[in-house]
Amino acid sequence: MLKPLVLLALALGALPAAAESVIATATIRAHTLITPEHVTLSNETVIGALTHPEEAIGLETRVALYAGRPVRAEDLGPPTLVERNQLIPLAYRKRGLNIQTEGRALERGGAGDVIRVMNAASKTIVYARIAADGTAFVE
Repeated sequence: MLKPLVLLALALGALPAAAESVIATATIRAHTLITPEHVTLSNETVIGALTHPEEAIGLETRVALYAGRPVRAEDLGPPTLVERNQLIPLAYRKRGLNIQTEGRALERGGAGDVIRVMNAASKTIVYARIAADGTAFVE
């Protein structure tokens, strides 16, 4: 028999609804762009797992994801725009001063990531934020 408080909670809709979790449909290698075929919903509730496939689609895996395992937000990141050792535009902009040169990416990175970049001319290593077009802006 259900207790009166549980009955009241059910009547008021105060109990949590069953949530679904996003899981990988097959093993997915690190650095793979997630497509709708890579993920599905499971009836299990897994704390920390994504709850909608749309949250994962279009992102890139940071680690390998295994079939049937939950997909967590920290397992994914923005798609990589810059590969390690790639030559990229390196820019500095501040108060009307614009300097642009060529740099070599020392790390992989996507839009918004801060990576180390070596100035090709001076061989100085700087930290720069990757823009959507792949340009690295020195901060």
